[in-house]
This record gives sequence, structure tokens and C-alpha cells, in this order.
Amino acid sequence: MKTAIIGYGKMGREIEQILRERGHEVALIIDIDNRADLDAAHLEGIDVALEFTTPATAYENLHSCIEHKVPVVSGTTGWLDRFEELKNYCIEQQGALFYASNYSLGVNLLFRLNRRLAELVERSGANYRVEIEEVHHTQKKDAPSGTAITLAEGIIESLSSKKQWVNFAPIFDVSAYDEKPRHELTDEDLIIRSVREGATPGIHEVRYESEDDELILRHTIKNRRTLALGAVIAAEFLCGKQGIYSMDDLLQ
Repeated sequence: MKTAIIGYGKMGREIEQILRERGHEVALIIDIDNRADLDAAHLEGIDVALEFTTPATAYENLHSCIEHKVPVVSGTTGWLDRFEELKNYCIEQQGALFYASNYSLGVNLLFRLNRRLAELVERSGANYRVEIEEVHHTQKKDAPSGTAITLAEGIIESLSSKKQWVNFAPIFDVSAYDEKPRHELTDEDLIIRSVREGATPGIHEVRYESEDDELILRHTIKNRRTLALGAVIAAEFLCGKQGIYSMDDLLQ
């Protein structure tokens, strides 16, 4: 598989190492200094691209790949207000796009457990308060994380008492929970607490609490390698395909 890496930060370097370990060729690396090389000439012959950049650049990077008929895997978060636009463009161009907010197998199992738990809480009628907390390194550019948003959407789909999520973000001190959200909270708001500290790769926790007990779903990423491996497996899955795909398609 002949690949391109778009975004050569810590994640891009992890992806490069795993691609080479699995016998794939890294034929093109795009970073901030050579973004102009994301064109037809340099993408010629690329089987699949892996894009992990920034919210400000992701859409144009992905659009270029689709325009030049290169299947592309993306894990950049914070730009999804334009996802439907890109999805429609991909379909029009008969391209291929694989998107996930998190490529960890454990996180994607968490997504399924999260949806199922919300369904069971709804069915039981139990009087639980539910919140989400996510903790990441201080260099993370968006808050809340895409993973936390996916968790919130899974809860809102199943829990009739919650209509939208509200973010306390970013909090650079774990004790600083007196920070105010952007609007007055109501019972229909699902709170996402975002914490930025140290070099934490990622912790996500869904907490249900009543007067009598507490139920917690928690996932901790120990290093970026698990994310990079998932992205490479997604690229292997996407190679030669057309359409829009997610981790649900891969795991099935």
C-alpha cells in the first residue's frame, strides 16, 4: 500500500512507524512547510492518505484528497460543522472517506457500552444525573474532544431527559470546576467537563450518579500508538473502496 501522511506531528510520526512495520510505503509526507505539495502531481499513485492535522486545515486537506481521487482516513477533530458538506462532495466525486473521532479499539467499545447503558437507564426510569469528563494534554487544540462529543451524542439519542450538551472548557486546573458554561444550565443539558493537564494522551469518563449510588464508564489511553495503529488498520480497510466509512463499518 502506497501511502501519504498529512500532518507530521507526534501522531503522524507514530503512523509512519506503524505503516513501515506493516510493510507499507510512505511515499509522501505533508506538513505545515509543504502544504502546497498536496496536489495532483504529488498525490499521483497514492493508494490512501492519513490526515491528522488541525481543525483549521482539515477540511481543505480532505477536500484535496477527494478531489484527486485519493481515499483518505482522518482523525482530526473540531471541524465537523463542515462534515456533511465534505460527505456530500465525497459522494459526488465517488471518493472514499473514513472518519473517526478516536481510532482506539477500546474507545470504540466504550461508545457501544455508552449507548447501551443510556438505553438501559432510560428504560429503567432510574433518577440518575449524568455527566462526561475528558482529560487531555495541554497542547490539544479543541475542547471538548471529538470523543466526548460522540459519547454525548450517544447519550442524547437514548436519554429523553437530555437535549443538548454544554461544555465547561477548557479547564487547566482539575479543581477549577467553578468555571461557568456559556449559558444558564437546565436539566436538559448534558455537561461535558474538559480538563487540560500535562501530557495526558486521553481519559474519558461517563458518570451516572443518584442519591444512592454511582456508575462510571471510563477509558484511559496509555499512549498514542493505539490510536495510530487503529488509523493504519482503517487505511488498510479503506484502500480500494468508495464511500463514507466509520469505525462501526470496520468493526463489523
